[in-house]
Amino acid sequence: MLGAVLHGPGDLRVQERKHPRILTPTDAVIRVTATCVCGSDLWPYRGIEKVPWPRPMGHEYAGVVEQVGDDVHTIQPGQFVVGSFFASDNTCDICRSGYQSSCINRVGIGSLGAQAEHLRVPLADGTLVPTPGTPPDALIPALLAASDVLGTGWFAATAAQAGPGRTVVVVGDGAVGLLAVLAARQLGATRVIVMSRHESRQKLALDHGATDIVSERGDDGVARVKELTGGLGAHSVIEAVGTQEAMMQAVRCGRPGGHIGYVGIAHDVELPGHELFFAQVSLQGGLAPVRRFLPELIDLIWTGRIDPGRVFDLDLPLTRAAEGYAAMHERRAVKVLLRP
Repeated sequence: MLGAVLHGPGDLRVQERKHPRILTPTDAVIRVTATCVCGSDLWPYRGIEKVPWPRPMGHEYAGVVEQVGDDVHTIQPGQFVVGSFFASDNTCDICRSGYQSSCINRVGIGSLGAQAEHLRVPLADGTLVPTPGTPPDALIPALLAASDVLGTGWFAATAAQAGPGRTVVVVGDGAVGLLAVLAARQLGATRVIVMSRHESRQKLALDHGATDIVSERGDDGVARVKELTGGLGAHSVIEAVGTQEAMMQAVRCGRPGGHIGYVGIAHDVELPGHELFFAQVSLQGGLAPVRRFLPELIDLIWTGRIDPGRVFDLDLPLTRAAEGYAAMHERRAVKVLLRP
């Protein structure tokens, strides 16, 4: 089968890979209908994150079940399914508390490489969620978004306690940040302020329900947020970048008693304890437990109440994955959908 493999910084190739097979009784093998390039894939692509080469790529996926192991009972061949970027048993104490991304038996899908024609999914019963039927082609991008970026944005909004009567600030206008806007509005947020300098992303943010755009960054951006909130800061702040500047901007945009949901993968982020102490904000975040939200998100998509698929602004065949990586690296695309 064909799959995307990163051989070094900037060296992404689509090549023949071994066809996956059932290795344990709890596995499933799916035919991937759609996958995509994640912002986190760009860290190793840019050489910032050091990983062993060559490395299969991709952790977002939706597709049709082809095979299941003998100990898989709720997933059947022929079902269209969506899964999270971490396989989880969904039965351990950590999973049952809603943090499936930290399941004691978790398996990273990224290590298996979802940007491929087929994918082995461990712990299939706990990881995969079937759709009510076979989706029309027009719905597949939205369902794929649920696999990571929508689920991550939803977790960020939940962690930030977005809700009625609350003002939410979103730091980061990538795919996760844009879908965090959608999530915050769905959760009832009264006002959503997005920090963005890019016109096309500003437009999508507004389409998803943003009420204000702040183009300033750093101290100027914080000052503008304070101005918009009567000098108090936001009740809820979502950090969806993962840099020191973004995290400190998030902390400083929050009001005392506010909540920060951080989901940007941290790179060289250090929090100054003294400033954090006096900021009096609560922080929650990390690896999004997407599996917790998948049933609800699939239902919202299936019934037409949300359309997160608009975040994909470049649609390519898997064979042109290298073009997709380059487009996201150069910020010519927000998010690239790949079709095997």
